[in-house]
Amino acid sequence: MPILIIQLGSHRNPDEGLRIGTVRRPPRGVRKERIAPENWYDVWLPQLAPSAALLQEAKAATTVAEWQRFVRKYRAEMGTPDNAHLIDLLASLSHSTAFSVGCYCENEERCHRSLLRELLTAAGASVVRPSG
Repeated sequence: MPILIIQLGSHRNPDEGLRIGTVRRPPRGVRKERIAPENWYDVWLPQLAPSAALLQEAKAATTVAEWQRFVRKYRAEMGTPDNAHLIDLLASLSHSTAFSVGCYCENEERCHRSLLRELLTAAGASVVRPSG
């Protein structure tokens, strides 16, 4: 079952299964008990989000060079043993369990979830974009 890479808060795809939020912070202004019903996420996994300092770098990146610097640093963070184990776990689960991972960003190409897609794929996961 492929992992869907999604924008948190978007309409749920009927096939996406459990929605995992790979974000540093919960959505602003949303009460904890409303996070899942409002389609943000079912489970929060902030370990796969960029660190707070790196998140600020990503938001400030305006040039290709700045974005590439973020990419290298994020990949290094995800290469630590704990994060690499999480990625391997999700990749393995993708073969038997329906779930999705996502972030708040509108543009996936300038979001860590595009990199997470690559890391999951490299770890052997089947990963797709949602339809619609």
